[in-house]
Amino acid sequence: MSAYFIALEGARIDALIVGGGAVAERKARALHDAGAHVRVVAPAPCAGLRALADERLTIVERSFADGDIGTATLVLAATDQAEVNRRVAVAAQAVGRLVNVVDDATGGTFVTVATHRAGDLVVAVTAGGVPGIAARVRDALAQRFDARYARAVDSLSALRRRLLDAGRRDDWHRAADELLGETFCDAVESGTLTQELAAWL
Repeated sequence: MSAYFIALEGARIDALIVGGGAVAERKARALHDAGAHVRVVAPAPCAGLRALADERLTIVERSFADGDIGTATLVLAATDQAEVNRRVAVAAQAVGRLVNVVDDATGGTFVTVATHRAGDLVVAVTAGGVPGIAARVRDALAQRFDARYARAVDSLSALRRRLLDAGRRDDWHRAADELLGETFCDAVESGTLTQELAAWL
């Protein structure tokens, strides 16, 4: 698979999920947590999906129809029926929408990735259509890239914004050169980054 990765602004996503089982619930939860507006179409949504329903997540209890694509910018085909998933993908692509088919990495226009978040640090992993591998690698990365990195990202983001807002772009470049070198991870994990940052505050 030739992949081009982007991070979408969750609050600007209008998502359609077709399917009502555990996979659909997991996708709906991730999109909802990202701030997206989510519409679920399923004849029998599971209890977990029903529990998510609120002003940003609505459920339509019936089978999929082509017109359900509507204004969705992101479509996920997450049923346990390959033919229904194929119909969803065809309908979405016919109107130029991004579509993921959960049980067929080549059936849509994008795949979802295994994601680890530590504050504003996000690490995403994909592994050739084998989600179990991606999940294992993500979990291994999560053990290292923990709350220490979340704090580092927060501190460095605040420093960058402060210097740029003050018109001190050259100072930010100097700070970045000093703080983000080859020893960055060691500094985060040993706690010395805090002292290094103090010189720029």
